[in-house]
Amino acid sequence: MAISYTWDCKNHDRYPTHNSKSNVVHTVHWRLTAVDGSNNDAEGNPQSAYAYGTQALDTSDLSSFTNWSSLTSANLQAWVEAAMGAEAITALKANLDAQIAEKVTPTSEFKTLSS
Repeated sequence: MAISYTWDCKNHDRYPTHNSKSNVVHTVHWRLTAVDGSNNDAEGNPQSAYAYGTQALDTSDLSSFTNWSSLTSANLQAWVEAAMGAEAITALKANLDAQIAEKVTPTSEFKTLSS
């Protein structure tokens, strides 16, 4: 399985003003999508899985503050990954891998009798 992961971290909550700074991001709403480029579904689309959540950010130290006009989704992703930690991200990706593996090789199937 060749799985690629894509973060979407564009949506967030911010304080209009906080500790004398403007537009301070305090929570990021993220989505992580995993796509298996080696296995397709019945319609020919790559198998995929996703997870989503929110991550609160520590706003107590704004010494490396990024101005709103310079903020990018890459900044938000980096902050989310740092706040979550490597162990949580590894577990998240393992869960997505397992979801895709279950789609590729199901361990259980739902069936309905015709009569």
